[in-house]
Amino acid sequence: MELMETLQSHGEQTALVHGETTYSYARLVDRIGEYEKLLQESGVQQGDVAALVGDYSFETIAMLLALHLHRCIIVPVTSELQSEQRQRFEEAFCRLAIFMTPQPRIEKLSCGDTHPMIEKLRQARRSGLVLFSSGSTGKPKAMIHDLDRLIAHYENKRGKRLYMLLFLLFDHIGGLNTLLNALFMGAAMVVPPSREPEAVCALIERYKIRVLPSSPTFLNLLLISGMPERFDLSSLRMITYGTEAMPESLLKRLKSAFPKAKLLQTFGTSETGIAATSSKSSESTYMKLDDPNLEHRIVEKELWLRSGTQVMGYLNASMESFTEDGWFKTGDLVEEVGDGYLKIIGRSKEVINVGGEKVLPVEVESLLLQMPEVEDVMVHAAANAITGQSVAADIVPAKPTDAKSLKKAVRRFCKGKLEGYKIPTKVQVVEKTNFGGRFKKMRCE
Repeated sequence: MELMETLQSHGEQTALVHGETTYSYARLVDRIGEYEKLLQESGVQQGDVAALVGDYSFETIAMLLALHLHRCIIVPVTSELQSEQRQRFEEAFCRLAIFMTPQPRIEKLSCGDTHPMIEKLRQARRSGLVLFSSGSTGKPKAMIHDLDRLIAHYENKRGKRLYMLLFLLFDHIGGLNTLLNALFMGAAMVVPPSREPEAVCALIERYKIRVLPSSPTFLNLLLISGMPERFDLSSLRMITYGTEAMPESLLKRLKSAFPKAKLLQTFGTSETGIAATSSKSSESTYMKLDDPNLEHRIVEKELWLRSGTQVMGYLNASMESFTEDGWFKTGDLVEEVGDGYLKIIGRSKEVINVGGEKVLPVEVESLLLQMPEVEDVMVHAAANAITGQSVAADIVPAKPTDAKSLKKAVRRFCKGKLEGYKIPTKVQVVEKTNFGGRFKKMRCE
């Protein structure tokens, strides 16, 4: 069934819980209709590029769907920084911005330029979606999707009456994947007041949430916060994780903390969409890409993808990440086993080159997380006059200590377990590791 027909079929089922307010699917359908009328009365045209400024709420979800039905090209923007908002508006050729708090406010922008891919969607009378990369390794790329094609990927989902947490961001492919899955299944979505472990755990307990989409970085923060002991999280039946490599030692701790939950590694990129996956087991970092809509190949340990939901292209960058025949070079390094399973072992841009020897940060992190002295850790490259680079570790200690003592403990623990060049030569004590709003570690030299 098409989107609106599907939403109408869910009737009075709970669609969204935000704060103390519960919204039904019937109410969502009504609000979408109201916003479609508002867009028409405000002179918004089919094919207009519209920035939608705000995070998850009943109103932003309704406006997102109204813009889709109005055949606009939507640019979700969650940043509250005006300078970053304006940069997004310019990079995506936005003709208008819709600010959703406290009431929808439509601001016309002075953009007179456009882009051939935007014009292609306009002429075909199809809606579009522009997402930005995290920008952790350079200028954020503006990726444009055919939104009609992307949404069609979620049609014919089996109905499921369950509560799901909207944890991943509104302007992120993973967050939109959760949203679209929930809408087509008729699931109830819960918006957290913040993405702190305590707030998330309180909602899981209160609403008996069964599905938690997350990242390894957040899941480690969850464990070290002690919140799983304070709240009843026994309702969780599935914890999905993605966006970065999962340390094996962390996965084992998670399985011990949540024995009833299935731990599933998800995989996707903003460029190709989210793939259907299956993990070898809840305690294995090996997964299989089980998606008829997706092809994959491995070239010199790098995963390449080609999918039916991949982007039309970039609005502000060259297409050098794509081959001429449409393969997207993900930058993810993988390890294969013979039965079709593979494991993400790191990012090519994050590999540390120690005098010609290659070090994968997640391998070192997985070992260091086994130390009782370590709560959290991020491994990255440090400049070295002799070897070019060396291995550095930013560590959140379990107890107060100094960097010198911790470095000695690290070297003692790693000896015999890692090759010498992989052992950190620089150890820094930090209060928290460096991660962004998407709970993904941001490594830098």
